[in-house]
Formats: sequence, C-alpha cells, structure tokens
Amino acid sequence: MAPRPGWQARLEGDGFPIHTPDGPYWDESACYELEPAEADALEAATNELHARCLEAVEHVIGERLYPKLGIPELAVPLIERSWNALDGQGAPSIYGRMDLAVGEGPPKLLEYNADTPTALIEAAVLQWRWLEETSPGADQLDSIHERLVAGWKDLAPYLPGPLHFSALDLPEDVLTASYLQDTAAQAGLETRFIEVRDLGWDARRRTFVDLEGAPIASLFKLYPWEWLFAEPFGAHLPEAATTFVEPPWKMILSGKGILAVLWELFPDHPNLLPAFFEPHGMDRYARKALYGREGAEVTLFEGGRAVAGGERAAFSREGFVYQARARLEPHDGKWPVVGSWLVQGEAAGIGIREGDGPITDDRSRFVPHRIR
Repeated sequence: MAPRPGWQARLEGDGFPIHTPDGPYWDESACYELEPAEADALEAATNELHARCLEAVEHVIGERLYPKLGIPELAVPLIERSWNALDGQGAPSIYGRMDLAVGEGPPKLLEYNADTPTALIEAAVLQWRWLEETSPGADQLDSIHERLVAGWKDLAPYLPGPLHFSALDLPEDVLTASYLQDTAAQAGLETRFIEVRDLGWDARRRTFVDLEGAPIASLFKLYPWEWLFAEPFGAHLPEAATTFVEPPWKMILSGKGILAVLWELFPDHPNLLPAFFEPHGMDRYARKALYGREGAEVTLFEGGRAVAGGERAAFSREGFVYQARARLEPHDGKWPVVGSWLVQGEAAGIGIREGDGPITDDRSRFVPHRIR
C-alpha cells in the first residue's frame, strides 16, 4: 500500500514520535489482511490460552514450582497473597499480550508478555487511525482502547487513589505508561506519574512514597517484577501496603518457564508448542532465556546446531526453556508475529510485528492490519 502523505506528522500528532528511531519501525507500506474466520480464530485462541494459563498458575502455586521458573523465594509470599486476594479471585489485572505464531493450523503460543508488554499505543490507537483514513468502512481486530477505559472503571474500587504510574525514562516505556495513565484518567481515576528511580521508601511508615512524600497506595509499574525483586528496595515489597498493577501473581506467567508448565499440563493442546526445561531430544527448537526480552538470548537450533540468534545478554542467569519451533513461512520475505492483547483477561485486539528473520527483536517493524 502507499503510505499516507505526511504519515510521520500524523503519528507525532497522536503522541508517537518514535516511529523511525533507527529505521522504519512503524511501516504502513503494507498491511496484513485477515479473513473474518482468521480473526475469530485468533480471538478464540487467546481466550482459551489465558484460561489454561490461570490453571497453570494454580498448579505452580500448589506444587511450589517457583525455583523451576526462576522466581526468588522473596517473591513467593507476595505472589500467593495476590493470587488469593479478593476471596480467591486474585488481585486485579488490566492487560497482557500473547505472542502467537500463525501459519499452518491453529495459532500457537510463543510466549505470554503478562507483566510489562509494550507496543500498546501502536495497536490500540495508531493502526485504528490508519484504518479510518485508508480503509473507511473496513474492520479491525481492535477494541483495546475502549476496553482499557472500561477496565479501569471496573478496577477503580480495588485501587485506592491516587493511582501512580511509573516507568523508566526510556521513550517507549514512558509512552506506554503515559498512554495507560490517559486511559485511566478517561475512566475517572485520579492519576500521577513518577519515574521508577524516584520511587522512595519511608521506613517509619513502612510504605513506598512519591517525591512529595505522599504514600503510594496504588502503583502501575512498567518495570518487571523480576527486576523489582533484584533491587535493594525489593526487600520491602512483601511488607508494603501498595496495590500493584500488574499484580505479583503475573510474575508466574511473564517468565517463559510457564511454556514448559503449560505443555506438561496440556500436552498436544492445539494452541501450544512442545516446551521443556531441557532440549528433550527435539531436533528443531528455540532456546529462550526464562526472562529474556526483545528476542535477546533466543537461539534457534536444527539438528543440534545453532542456526540463528545466540546473542548474549543479562537474561540467562535464571536458566532457559526449550520450545519446539513453529512451522512458519515468511510472507514476502517478512516474518510476522501476532501480538494478541488481553484486557482484564479477555481478548481485545491484535498488533502485528514483522522482522527480516524468524526471531522477533527490537528492530522488528509494526505493520497495521484490517479484516477483509
């Protein structure tokens, strides 16, 4: 497709200046077109997988599989308290993103970004504006924005105000957290923003505080749980009265070890790929760091030999999971992965990223979609 004239200015007007950081990240020179049945299959697979994930969380807690998942002992009381909150319904969650492989057969789960997923504003806002301007009257698998606003309204009774939003001072993180803050404000919540490094601890009151010394009663943190527990302040997490979004139990799902747990519980599930904590005799598989990010420390193997990836980063200290490779074919030389978003645990829309190789990383482009 021909990109819209002045598309860069249009994205910047929507509050997205990072469309071309080191190359074309936002790419509207093409789009993906789905059949209605394909869109329905993605939505159904997402809801089915999340339901199985909740069963897997229950299994991990019941069998105390935390060491296998690289979860520190310090985190366990907080995880279990949050899972058993609200009369066993679990502390509330607002969002998550499943990365799905699409090709032959049903969609397959590659991983669940359950704690700090990004690429949100692209899926929720930017591609919808693109659709309205390029394909008026067409549809899109995308109700993310409306669902987020409605979701914050549902969560408001459980979040003592004001609700603080926090992220590192990195463009993508600040954009994502600020967008979520805006959706919460649209839902009527009182919100404030604080940079992660500015979070404080008041030892006398035993509470986290902001720069004004005000207690932080509720906190959305775009900062991974495994990083929080590794910080000096991590020792205070179990005793703080703060309500966190995403809740601590999401740490079980955000690590890739959950892939092996899911396969153990639901072998041959149509939406799962075989996954183990060892290569398990597989011929074609991906080795993934339990808490790797943006494709770092993903290595693809064929016949016991590494054929792609293998970059070293700081993510391998907790160990690896080994997942059979999905049978994917490139589209016009590009390798797409569908990011399927959940709001309050239900499928809400998708965003598609594509790369020049089979490993999705921080150079992979966001490409919009429409439904035929």
